[in-house]
Amino acid sequence: MAGLKVGKVAVTNLDRILYPALPVAKKEVIEYYIRIAPRILPFLEGRPLVMQRFPEGVGSPGFYEKDAPQGTPTWVRLHTQYSETTRREIRYVVCDDPDTLVWLANLAALELNIMLYRADSPAVPDMLLFDLDPEPPAGFPEATAAALLLREVMEELGLSSFAKTSGKKGIHVVSPLVREYRFDQTRNFVHAVGILLTRRSPLIVSERSQTSDPGTVLVDYLQNVEGKTMISPYSLRAIPAATVSMPLSWEEIRSGVAPEDFTIFTASSRREDPWKGFFDTPERLPEARE
Repeated sequence: MAGLKVGKVAVTNLDRILYPALPVAKKEVIEYYIRIAPRILPFLEGRPLVMQRFPEGVGSPGFYEKDAPQGTPTWVRLHTQYSETTRREIRYVVCDDPDTLVWLANLAALELNIMLYRADSPAVPDMLLFDLDPEPPAGFPEATAAALLLREVMEELGLSSFAKTSGKKGIHVVSPLVREYRFDQTRNFVHAVGILLTRRSPLIVSERSQTSDPGTVLVDYLQNVEGKTMISPYSLRAIPAATVSMPLSWEEIRSGVAPEDFTIFTASSRREDPWKGFFDTPERLPEARE
């Protein structure tokens, strides 16, 4: 298979097994991202990307990569941004097209993590993220219950909300925003809603000091920070079952689903796209209230 090109990309090591338990080879990972491109690209376009790469497969340690690697093609869009943490400029990859998506898959960048802002306005979030993280013995059913309660509150506040599996044990509830807020404003809003939820259900906690409280679901408001990322809708996860961070309808959540229902084998065959038009009607934030 040497010398094979897919679009602009010279793909390599297509038989390398990236998910040994299934098994799934790199060829199938590339094929998945090609099939899912129309649905994932709207969430990747224009955003700095943090890759989590597994060149030897998920059975071996992977690594996060913010900087575009050496040898990045000239046609891949890059976004240069100064990092206060590293005190240097980072050249982020921005995945605007199917060729870049294939290139990322060929790098074994299984997980594609996106910023909550667009590259042209790093200090201005255009998404609001409620990261619902269950602590054992709580699990996905408890995260589902928390998500449904959160949706009720968001409806009371006049806000739309979209849910997806994290691909692991949690649920992400996300709202599109008009681009006029700072991260401290979105973070404080998510925190305030989290506190409101704790008053309605003993299942839910809202403070990082309660992260390890058994049998609870944390509303992790601190994910709404400029440097934090969210796993992209439709991205693979680097776990043995090759699950996907899958957008869901609220009807699906009510009827009962599990993270392992959505994998590299099943995700691209879904006919409906519950997040279609996600960015069409961005929201303005009201004051949180009881």
